[in-house]
Amino acid sequence: MTSRILIVTAVEAEQKAIENGLPAGLSADVHVIAAGAGPAAAAAVTSAELAKHPYHLVINAGIGGGFPAEAEVGSVVLATEVIAADLGSETAEGFRSVDELGFGKSSVPVDRTVVQRWAEALQGEGTHVYTGPILTVSTTTGTKSTADELKKRIPGAVAESMEGFGAGTAAAYFGIPFVEIRAISNVVGPRDREAWRIPDALRALTLASSKLSEVL
Repeated sequence: MTSRILIVTAVEAEQKAIENGLPAGLSADVHVIAAGAGPAAAAAVTSAELAKHPYHLVINAGIGGGFPAEAEVGSVVLATEVIAADLGSETAEGFRSVDELGFGKSSVPVDRTVVQRWAEALQGEGTHVYTGPILTVSTTTGTKSTADELKKRIPGAVAESMEGFGAGTAAAYFGIPFVEIRAISNVVGPRDREAWRIPDALRALTLASSKLSEVL
């Protein structure tokens, strides 16, 4: 049977976490890949896969950073919008997005029906669930000043990742609905590797994957 759902992760650990949670009755309809880190790799590999096989939904899934007071470590975030936060130009007046410059769009839409169903399916499962804009960055945030600037420029942002905009752009190009989900492994801000909880985030990702049959 041709897979009808494509799940795009960045690395093998995320891919395995998703695969470990997939309900047995759904696994034949889902294809999970590790495309590599960053928006370019995500866009290229997702596009190549969509050109080879028909899919009805693209999901970008993985771990990511949560903004303070928006999504704590260990929680799950579903995007209501995916925004390329650093796609634009630096000017004397501050950052200007490609939208403001007239060069294109810095966001891709998501399938909000799937987002709502998935959020509802995860309620009461031992992890907090949040929805809101997820930012795609090519350089992950490592200082409080950058985190504060992103929050000021994009109010309501709940998390940041490195692949969502790339995978979402590929899905949009092929006219396929798109969703991004992130399990939070660290706080967006000063880089503190010792405080990261990657195993907890991967377990949350597996939990999220286990709910797919209730969502689709």
